Amino acid sequence: MRIGIGYDVHRLQEGLPLWIGGIRIAHSKGLVGHSDADVLIHAICDALLGAAALGDIGKHFPDTDAAYKGIDSKVLLGHVCRLLEHEGYTIVNVDSIVAAQRPKLAPHIEDMRATLAEVMGIDIKKVSVKATTTEHLGFEGREEGISAQAVALIDEK
Repeated sequence: MRIGIGYDVHRLQEGLPLWIGGIRIAHSKGLVGHSDADVLIHAICDALLGAAALGDIGKHFPDTDAAYKGIDSKVLLGHVCRLLEHEGYTIVNVDSIVAAQRPKLAPHIEDMRATLAEVMGIDIKKVSVKATTTEHLGFEGREEGISAQAVALIDEK
């Protein structure tokens, strides 16, 4: 068994769509990035890649490659999962947390879990998504950005 950790952060900007955990969330601000800037999926990708010692999301999907401009991060996560399978790994579970002052994410967590589980091809019981505010502290608390962390456990087939 192997474990990996992932972290990602993106800046918030007015007028952009907000994608977190593979679902679009109604909000006046969205995350800035080369792809759709889904901070949670990016952290999960890094956790999975790290567990398998396969580098990070930037190595596999560089922001200098026009092919990934505006791409749906679910596509990236699917690619990471196929790469793990090719390397002989299965996903045991993923645990994650998103830090955002607003919007409130609790109403969306079950949809995120279901979407992530579907993309990863695992049971929803193996996917944990939590959300927290930072009590108005730091860049998340000032609503300048959103961060996410993930831990993934994988096993060799």
